[in-house]
Amino acid sequence: MSSFKEMLHASFKSEDTEEWLDVYFTRPIGLVFALMWKRLGVHPNAITVLSIFLGVGAGLMFRHTDLMHNLIGVVLLMFANFCDSTDGQLARLTGKKTLVGRVLDGFSGDLWFFSIYAAICVRLMNAPIPGMELSWGVWIWVLAFMAGVMCHSRQSSLADYYRQIHLFFLKGKEGSELDTYAGQRAVYESLPRRSLLARAFYYNYANYCRSQEKRTPRFQKFFRKLSERYSEPSEMPEWLRSEFLSGSRPLMKYTNILTFNVRAICIYVTCLANIPWVYFLVEITIMSVLYIMMHKRHETLCATLTNKLDD
Repeated sequence: MSSFKEMLHASFKSEDTEEWLDVYFTRPIGLVFALMWKRLGVHPNAITVLSIFLGVGAGLMFRHTDLMHNLIGVVLLMFANFCDSTDGQLARLTGKKTLVGRVLDGFSGDLWFFSIYAAICVRLMNAPIPGMELSWGVWIWVLAFMAGVMCHSRQSSLADYYRQIHLFFLKGKEGSELDTYAGQRAVYESLPRRSLLARAFYYNYANYCRSQEKRTPRFQKFFRKLSERYSEPSEMPEWLRSEFLSGSRPLMKYTNILTFNVRAICIYVTCLANIPWVYFLVEITIMSVLYIMMHKRHETLCATLTNKLDD
């Protein structure tokens, strides 16, 4: 029987892509819960549903300005994240991976942050804008839209894409979830019209993949050339694989920052300090700068390797 340490290590996607906070905090706690739920016979999808309630509940708590409600919000969001880690670990332990699980997993985080953004807006609508006599009013919703839709959503989707690309070169197809618009669209087209849930999932997921591909033209060119020359990742020359990973590995710190943990900590700090509008500004400024740096360096890496393939 595997030890807890061995099971924990096996639950990591890779050493390159795991954050320090996840390795030493979130994943161990998630695995403890996963082993408990496994013993009780609980399905992973039930854990994902629980995470949705916890994450939305956290948003409702951040609507308030007092310390107690905000501390409860912090605890609820932390437990929502534990559940998010747990459902994947439990699915791998039990082999219970379903389409419904994929739909719920992708949907849960969106619901958490939608509720948190909306709660902050409601909280601040009648609050004064710092240094002015005017209240935020509708402008806090405009700021939230810019932070959430124009920044947060794009940042996290590209960060996830770069992680999957890195895992593809590190572990091959089996160790990555690197999907393409064409592949997911083909799945959607092949499904019978009565499969409403499956068709809705693959339609939206295909468009999600397309948005990632449209923002990475140099990677798409590089990847097309690779696919034309090598049918399997294992056929790639070692120098090419090694050079890509050497250039991609330093970018993993940006992908980690642009996913969950840093955002959650910013929400905790700004809500507890009763300045949650600062979180939106962090999204629009600091996170956007990191996003631009990550994107530019990845595209430059791909262009360099494409030129070497042409030589």
